[in-house]
Amino acid sequence: MLQEFLVAGVAVGSAGVVYVAAAARVVKQYERGVVLRLGRLRGGVRTPGFTMVVPGVDRLRKVNMQIVTMPVPAQDGITRDNVTVRVDAVIYFKVVDAADAVIQVEDYRFAVSQMAQTSLRSIIGKSDLDDLLSNREKLNQGLELMIDSPAMGWGVQIDRVEIKDVSLPETMKRSMARQAEADRERRARIINADAELQASKKLAEAAGVMSEQPAALQLRLLQTVVAVAAEKNSTLVLPFPVELLRFLERAQNQSGPSAETPPPSPEPSPSSEPASPSTSTPLPERGLHDEPGEPRKE
Repeated sequence: MLQEFLVAGVAVGSAGVVYVAAAARVVKQYERGVVLRLGRLRGGVRTPGFTMVVPGVDRLRKVNMQIVTMPVPAQDGITRDNVTVRVDAVIYFKVVDAADAVIQVEDYRFAVSQMAQTSLRSIIGKSDLDDLLSNREKLNQGLELMIDSPAMGWGVQIDRVEIKDVSLPETMKRSMARQAEADRERRARIINADAELQASKKLAEAAGVMSEQPAALQLRLLQTVVAVAAEKNSTLVLPFPVELLRFLERAQNQSGPSAETPPPSPEPSPSSEPASPSTSTPLPERGLHDEPGEPRKE
């Protein structure tokens, strides 16, 4: 009799161990458990730690609450300024409501991935190429809002969306390289012209000072000669400025004429030349009543 009780106790204990083993569940710290009893949501979300379910009746689904990093496949699109680009991105999200992530959507990861792809295509069509290349922060915020709005109903929160790379066609890359080179050339010419303008103003001021003090020009010439002679050249080319000639000419005009003017040459007298003989032929006298063209009657 005692042996039968021992056998029955061992059998009950074994059944209890099997039941506990079948019903015992462990939820990790970064997970939450959602219990479905006969297909219906049972109670609240199971917290991390040891928990029990009814074997064969309850079904426990564990939901990861960690931040998920999901790459968005590269999408081909045409920007607002008619440029074909290929853009890929990366999205960071996490589950904030485990029950909604299980009940409201079949696969929240796939849903977030598809929503990110369609939103990325929409952002490409609404943006210019310059915005995709230089104003990505604003595009990231707009992309995050577009994905986060439907994801909130799935118990998912979008933490951040980043546009990772923008691929351009080779022809567009060459065109942009030529544009950048032309822009750099334009800025170099502007800087050079500005330098020439400032140098010309300084040279004009120096010329004004030298015009007031002509000796300054000679000193500048001597400084130039000293600078050239320092090179130890065998041949020295000495420029002779025109302003020095003008200075000497003004100095000569101020000192007055250096020689007297020669006396004027005497004019020839009319008496010194012999008078040329002249013959005179007497003309017939006309009367008062004679007609012109008719001979006079004697």
